[in-house]
Amino acid sequence: MSIQLREVAVDAADEQGFREFVSSRSPALMRLGFLLTGGDQHGAEDLVQTALAKLAARWRRVEAPEAYARQIMYRQQVSWWRAAGRRGEVVQATPPDLPGADRTHQSELRLVLRAALARLTPKQRAVLVLRYFEDLPDHEVARALGCSVGTVRSTTHRSLARLRRIAPELAAELEAAS
Repeated sequence: MSIQLREVAVDAADEQGFREFVSSRSPALMRLGFLLTGGDQHGAEDLVQTALAKLAARWRRVEAPEAYARQIMYRQQVSWWRAAGRRGEVVQATPPDLPGADRTHQSELRLVLRAALARLTPKQRAVLVLRYFEDLPDHEVARALGCSVGTVRSTTHRSLARLRRIAPELAAELEAAS
């Protein structure tokens, strides 16, 4: 991933610092983007590119670049799903393939979880990713998504219940998370 800092006057040290940040933190940001978009590789790439472009414009003024990039990603994803709701689009994932009887492999559970997350609404997915993947408390999730703490809690409850229905094989994992 290469980003040019052309629009902002930067010195060589700033540009090098930004390049090092992109090189070292892009994989983690892509994982977050992948989770926020429900497994949509292209959507995740768009989310990361948007965050990095906005970060590049403010590189000198940002004290915690990764936190800033993650916040941009949360807010951008919220903007995208709100815009999709105004257009009347309904996001539907294809049903996941039924996994085999052997549930001992973590990779299989990850595949099931990914397919199940893709079947949630973008808002439900964002709340669960922020709460359980990012380990943010309810009030920070509410702030990141621009909603109330009560909305976060009720959405979390409904989302976990839906995950239990969609992927009953994850029930033990979800109970541990609750």
